[in-house]
Amino acid sequence: MSILDYLQKMRGTTRGSPPRVSAAEVIWSWVGAIIGMGAVAWLNHRFFSAGDATLMMGSLGASAVLLYGAPRSPLAQPRNLVGGHLLSALIGVTCWKLLHQDPWLAQALAVATAIAVMHLTKTLHPPGGATALIAVIGSEQVHALGYLFVLIPATLSPLILLVVALLVNNIPHTRRYPEFWL
Repeated sequence: MSILDYLQKMRGTTRGSPPRVSAAEVIWSWVGAIIGMGAVAWLNHRFFSAGDATLMMGSLGASAVLLYGAPRSPLAQPRNLVGGHLLSALIGVTCWKLLHQDPWLAQALAVATAIAVMHLTKTLHPPGGATALIAVIGSEQVHALGYLFVLIPATLSPLILLVVALLVNNIPHTRRYPEFWL
């Protein structure tokens, strides 16, 4: 069987590409993401840009994909969103403080431990792995925050995204968020 034959055969099966979402789903995902990320960015600019603290971190972009693009995913639920970032940040800061002399070890241990702890606490949220890594590889500004990083941005920012998700994801009748709280 040629590759072309195989691809044509796969087109009609569940093993092919994922199904398309409706235009309305795309629009609601976009609306949620622009309001959620916009709120974090605006609050960051308004209240945090003059100091060492920041609300914005790269892992929030991935959280936005889950919250607004896949709101029914178990990984996007409030417990996972907030708990995953909070625990991962705590682990990342601790790894940096204990192992900053061996950054390669701190990086690996932070991500691996964050995954294990998220599994054990039922808070698995993939962007949490990035939050743990950011706590280790972040700038001097991030390292100077120490455990304050756990609160700002790693807990406060996901809470802002959560408030927006609760509002936006429940407007259309085709969405319901959250699927579960705890």
